[in-house]
Amino acid sequence: MSSIAAAEEIDEAKERAHFRAVVNAFKYYKLCSLDRIHKSEKIISMLQPNHQRRLEKYKSYLTKFKKCLDANNIIVHLIIKDVDTMFENVDHSIDANTNGTENFGCNYNNCEVPSQKQHKMQHDVEKVQSVLKNIVRDWSDAGAAEREQCYKPILEELEARYPTKLSDRAYIKVLVPGAGLGRLAWEIAARGYSCQGNEFSLFMLFASNFILNKCHEVNKHTVYPWVHQYVNHMTSEHQIQAATFPDVPPATKHSDFSIAAGDFLKVYTELDEWHCVATCFFIDCAPNVIEFIERIYAILRPGGYWINLGPLLYHYSDMQTEISIEPPYDILLDIIKDVGFEILKEETGVKTKYAQNPNSMMQHEYKSVFFVCMKPLL
Repeated sequence: MSSIAAAEEIDEAKERAHFRAVVNAFKYYKLCSLDRIHKSEKIISMLQPNHQRRLEKYKSYLTKFKKCLDANNIIVHLIIKDVDTMFENVDHSIDANTNGTENFGCNYNNCEVPSQKQHKMQHDVEKVQSVLKNIVRDWSDAGAAEREQCYKPILEELEARYPTKLSDRAYIKVLVPGAGLGRLAWEIAARGYSCQGNEFSLFMLFASNFILNKCHEVNKHTVYPWVHQYVNHMTSEHQIQAATFPDVPPATKHSDFSIAAGDFLKVYTELDEWHCVATCFFIDCAPNVIEFIERIYAILRPGGYWINLGPLLYHYSDMQTEISIEPPYDILLDIIKDVGFEILKEETGVKTKYAQNPNSMMQHEYKSVFFVCMKPLL
């Protein structure tokens, strides 16, 4: 076997293992989430009787939390239904003898996983919990305020830069890297543009596939996105606050709309292809943000626009095993100009939130940057 073939085989094995791990995280969502409720129940049972009596009302809510998990679990399993065949020309089917899951020793009363695997499983289950919050952000009435903050400026700018008739917009190609659950890309396509979203995370891809391709009825499904949040509640009712989705029928097909899976830097290599690249909470997802800036410049057509909104969280910053650079905004602007972009518009201090519980006592709010750049004409 040649070294190239061996390397490809290793990469394929890693990809399949990652796919199985993500599927398992969805399958074990309920079991591992229940573990947190059982922890509270156990602690209460060990308190002195008088304290237990004073927590009777709260204990009744712990039972309600379990019912919320049941409802969420229905959605979680709908999301992963048929995911083995969601990618064209790729077989991610699971061996029959594993029944689609790895044996982590989970049972209904406790999620007992060997320490190393337990940490990884818990981390992945937290990503599933995050997916539920992102469903609310992108596809429910409850997320409308956040979409107003984050997506509306990009949509308005796009329409200002391309004030063409609806029939002509189909010739304008717009790319949305880091598309998440696809709402921004869907909104762009709904306005008549040819739009493709790009997403790397299988957690997001599984959920967006379900919403965009299988949700035909408005507000058919219900999730309880805050049931995993145990702090900063005014009332227990806030923890079991429900949200229905989708607020629009996303499976309505637009003329030219798609979601491409994969690493942005590997998927998009064609030069001068896109009229516009729209990024929202995306550029700080790169280990090396300069690579993103250079690639956006390369794939834009001369005269094309890059519209960006978001903070500079730099997701790889605190990962000990990852390479990461974290230039502040002023230096980032210098880099953008040095790559060749012309800065057409710039605004700082744009207040934006990301998947926030509106009833929480603690609110995280970014002072994001919003800018529009142009790749000069030749």
